[in-house]
Amino acid sequence: MLLLGALSLLHTRALLIGDPHVPCSRISAAEKEMGGAAQREKQYGAHQGSGDHYGAHTHFYTDEAKCDQHMEIFLRCIDASGGSSEDGFSAIKLTALARPQFLVQFSEVLVKWRRFFLQMATEQGQAGQAVLEMKLEVEKLQETLANLGIVTKAESQEWFMDKSLGTGGTVDLLDWNSLFDSRIKISKPLLIPNRQTGQLEPLLSCFSKEEDLQMKRVLQRMDVLAKRAMEKGVRLMVDAEQSYFQPAISRLTVETQRRFNRNQAIIFNTYQCYLKEAYDNVTGDVELSRREGWHFGTKLVRGAYMEQERERAAHMGYEDPINPTYEKTNEMYHRCLDYVLEEIKHRRKASVMVASHNEDTVKFTLRRMMELGIHPSEKKVCFGQLLGMCDQITFPLGQAGFPVYKYVPYGPVNEVLPYLSRRAQENRGFMQRANRERDLLWKEVKRRLLAGNLFSH
Repeated sequence: MLLLGALSLLHTRALLIGDPHVPCSRISAAEKEMGGAAQREKQYGAHQGSGDHYGAHTHFYTDEAKCDQHMEIFLRCIDASGGSSEDGFSAIKLTALARPQFLVQFSEVLVKWRRFFLQMATEQGQAGQAVLEMKLEVEKLQETLANLGIVTKAESQEWFMDKSLGTGGTVDLLDWNSLFDSRIKISKPLLIPNRQTGQLEPLLSCFSKEEDLQMKRVLQRMDVLAKRAMEKGVRLMVDAEQSYFQPAISRLTVETQRRFNRNQAIIFNTYQCYLKEAYDNVTGDVELSRREGWHFGTKLVRGAYMEQERERAAHMGYEDPINPTYEKTNEMYHRCLDYVLEEIKHRRKASVMVASHNEDTVKFTLRRMMELGIHPSEKKVCFGQLLGMCDQITFPLGQAGFPVYKYVPYGPVNEVLPYLSRRAQENRGFMQRANRERDLLWKEVKRRLLAGNLFSH
């Protein structure tokens, strides 16, 4: 009922405003609340064996049948979006489609794999370089793997031959990541050196056959949702979540983008720009889309779990993953956004939703679009704000011909209200903007009264 109420409310608002240029998307946003090298392991491995209870908020996994029920709800949301607006969006959360503990464990695998590459790059004298500029010499890499007892030189040569990697004598992080295919098998049975203890340890020590099935099931659910989205003309956004889930969420999203973004951006990944590693994540995935020839789709947000992330980092003893100041987060947001806009200009195979209530960010985007020659009619750049927030941004954008969306949270009140409270916390200047919006509305009412046309433009 709350979902229908939200939809009819949005329809009424659009009708009352009388603005036919604002495409009003139906985006699902209600959610269950979640609660150095050694530090990174603490970040992703802290919940091993502790069930599915996470952080300051709680999510309890019941069984796979419940995940299937969540998928059915997402399917209905896709149908609602497709039936009510053109070029609509629908958002999903992977913690509703998979066991959270599985996502934590898979994230740990991905982080170990990446960290091992960075360690080897450092040993080859490349410390301090941008991640995508790091290139390992294949000969030295094979010698290192053999000397550490991980694999023989012949075995590592077979790896690279199978993937046609290292033909130029070097491999970069994207090449390295391609050495295992998460859709078929989590990883080969490799032992990775722990630089602190000097001992070899399994890259993955506790995945069972059931957890391997969980990987396949979540990809199957994403496949079902993506196919329905294509049928209905809806784009699917995968929401970002806490940092200890995010590597797995992003990897699974990229796997889905590879399949469904061949001709246009159907699947959108979300990047949280309050994370210190946001730029590396965005640039890495853009480069991957270039190499593999699919369309890059992204929603850029500042981030929603700052207090929880910082409390957990302090409690668990790992480095705070969040940028130190709001200003640094703004810089990161604009840096990531500018990179994607440049990609749109040069290849036209990228799309971005600027999900922001920040007026300076919207102005920055409009200025850069004009400078780069990106026209609103291309629909490569769109904007999004929450229903009930920042209408003074949303409606002028729509009237000027920019694709702009209202993000509609729905679900039980006790779950939607915490979500909205986090959005208010994320947008610290919200009350100032609310006061400004009230003043603008009152000014418009007086203008219409004096003109004698209260119920029209």
